[in-house]
Amino acid sequence: MFDNGDLNLFDHDSFADGVPHKTFERLRKEDPVSWSEGDGETRGFWNLTRHSDILNANKDGQLFSSAQGIRVEDQSHEEYMARRTFQETDMPEHTGTRRRVNPKFAKPVVANFEEVIRNLASDIVEKAIMKSEFDAVEDIAKQLPMMMLGRILGVPDSDLDWLVEKGDALIGNTDPDFTQHVIDKVDTDAYRFMPFRSPAGKHLYDYAAEVLAGRKRVDPDGVLARMMLGDDQLDDLEFKNFFCLLVAAGNDTTRYSIAMALHLLTEDQTLIPKLQTGQYWDTVADEFIRLASPTMHFRRTATSDIKLHDKTIKKGDKVLLWFVSGSRDEEVFDNPNQVQLDRSPNRHLAFGQGGAHVCLGMHLAKLEVRITLEELVKRIDFIKAIEPPTWTRSNFICGVKKLRVKVG
Repeated sequence: MFDNGDLNLFDHDSFADGVPHKTFERLRKEDPVSWSEGDGETRGFWNLTRHSDILNANKDGQLFSSAQGIRVEDQSHEEYMARRTFQETDMPEHTGTRRRVNPKFAKPVVANFEEVIRNLASDIVEKAIMKSEFDAVEDIAKQLPMMMLGRILGVPDSDLDWLVEKGDALIGNTDPDFTQHVIDKVDTDAYRFMPFRSPAGKHLYDYAAEVLAGRKRVDPDGVLARMMLGDDQLDDLEFKNFFCLLVAAGNDTTRYSIAMALHLLTEDQTLIPKLQTGQYWDTVADEFIRLASPTMHFRRTATSDIKLHDKTIKKGDKVLLWFVSGSRDEEVFDNPNQVQLDRSPNRHLAFGQGGAHVCLGMHLAKLEVRITLEELVKRIDFIKAIEPPTWTRSNFICGVKKLRVKVG
């Protein structure tokens, strides 16, 4: 869909050819607290598109609550309680679960994975470039996050393809390339108590039940084993929902960050020679992740009336924090649509910075992006697209789905 600067942010088709950046640019300048109508079944919502407003809202969990859902869809209380993870809770409830899992994703701990990541990335890149022409998403961007997901969770490598397929169906529930149960095209009411209203949620619940029962063996050093130990362990439903969250968020967002980096390399042939100098590795991951911003928004719910830019957000209204827009705000970033490999400081919002819900896996994601690029530019002098990329049909998750390239 051509971005004329006035696309409907509720409509997933507005994102089917990539993020409508012209629309976000107009909203930042002209209407930073804009209203989007719903469709009769889903209530409308407010859009925050400026960096400062998003950052302030993300910091204020009392005024902008996560405890009624973080996606656009409306849920009954029963649906919310059945499907929620710690992402969909406020302080102090959020703190307890996060405190238990955070050590596994802390920066010093993640740094210990560098050798593992490099060995995996080296093998992945070698296999891909032997083909000369290939799908960079399928053969590179998808592979490393999938393999690292297995090591973080502690699940067998033989299960990873299946788990990623189910995670794609969950987080890609608006895209017919990922699921037959497209949420805005078919009746998904039968799955309303499942994550993302998807049958894939049921399949992942069943897998998690096998883990809980001990019939599916997991590595005792992985996150799943850790979450089953101790006096404050999660109950069965909490464990199943946390498992679904890790499978979906732990793979797709990093995949799409790597895919965006590869796409941008195809668009600017000066980037690879610059990267080959080795001068930019401290800053490069954040810059590509800024431009990718794969989780485009999270929703919050106003807990009281709020006046902002001459608009009144009413108590109970849904408010979308458009990280993908804030990360290209002209007031914060020089040449926001351009790759600047040495951009520093880089105050992007791709990880939900500033709030209690900042991404658990951000250090791992940055390490995977950087090492993948390091291993790639060691081996090639150019990467060119031989077909236009295809994009996710989603106003929630943005990503390059397919990118046919030639390398040399």
